[in-house]
Amino acid sequence: MNILRNFRNWRRYRETVSELSRLSNRELNDLGINRSEIHSVARRSI
Repeated sequence: MNILRNFRNWRRYRETVSELSRLSNRELNDLGINRSEIHSVARRSI
């Protein structure tokens, strides 16, 4: 079951990174996120 959980977490991480990466700098700023923080925000989301 750990493999399945890890896969789901990895997929959620990648989706979050992808969605945040599509946003403009202004949209990210409105969310209080700097572009350099995308990966750490995605890690916290899982």
